[in-house]
Amino acid sequence: MDLRTALRSTPATRSFTATPISDDTIREILDDARFAPSGGNRQGWRVVILKDPAIRRQIRDVYLEGWYEYLGQVMAGMTPFAPTNDREAEAIARAHAPAMAEMGAASPGFAEQLDEVPCLLLLLADLSCLAATDRDLDRYTFIGGASIYPFAWNILLGARSRGLGGVITTMPVLNEDKVKQIVGAPDHLAVAGLIALGEPSTTVTKLRRSPVEEFTTIDTVDGPAF
Repeated sequence: MDLRTALRSTPATRSFTATPISDDTIREILDDARFAPSGGNRQGWRVVILKDPAIRRQIRDVYLEGWYEYLGQVMAGMTPFAPTNDREAEAIARAHAPAMAEMGAASPGFAEQLDEVPCLLLLLADLSCLAATDRDLDRYTFIGGASIYPFAWNILLGARSRGLGGVITTMPVLNEDKVKQIVGAPDHLAVAGLIALGEPSTTVTKLRRSPVEEFTTIDTVDGPAF
């Protein structure tokens, strides 16, 4: 598969067959992904491959705590956990998590069956390796992710090139302390996400994205569309 095809046809896959992924394939994917760029080439990513069924179930349970709060906000018409959200309105929406849990139990989906995904990779970030230039700004900080998420995307592209699918989800970050305790992560490591990989149970043939002129302007934010 050529690069342009991979870039335009790699979806967020959340439905997998039960076909396992071999350790050799996982290693090959990580071996390719490690060439991702990072600030100062410090490569501050760490990966924990989750294999133990008990650990997988623990991670799933922690994941679901945040997932149902996320769904509560979606049902309220909000962008979940957006930095610009009204926190009081968000708290009200998150309080509907028990009702969302009942719906999930009645119709299990990706989140409820997370522990059954063929391959789960917990992505951690070494905070001592991140040149977070927005660290002291009076706003939400995200620059440090520039040294971590290109690696995550390389994993997804590497999986795609091998006929596999995957998705990166940041839901476990909501309960980071619990996740770190489960996997024994020290203080300087932060949870950056969870990557699920497997053989897709369905094939997506067309991705929907905004055209270039909708998000690109010339010279100023309100300049002419490119």
